[in-house]
Amino acid sequence: MIKVGLFVRLEAKPGKEQEVADFLRGGLALVEQEPETATWYGVQMGPTTFGIFDTFADEAGRKAHLGGKVAEALFAQAPELFASAPAVEMLDILASKGA
Repeated sequence: MIKVGLFVRLEAKPGKEQEVADFLRGGLALVEQEPETATWYGVQMGPTTFGIFDTFADEAGRKAHLGGKVAEALFAQAPELFASAPAVEMLDILASKGA
């Protein structure tokens, strides 16, 4: 059962929108190597606003993801790609429908 998640809001620097989109698309390959990440979505919510939404069965899975390669790459590239630091929000999943 999915119990916890993360939402990360990303605001691209002017002119970096395509690079942010490409970063999110490329992140999928890294997340696919994380067995404890149940779902992972890279999304675009507006011209410069992007996000990551992912879910986990438990806190251990969430912590493993936060210490993984995607998070490492995200924060390493943040000064170059984003207008502000990524805003990471911890979520408790109250209800969900699986695929």
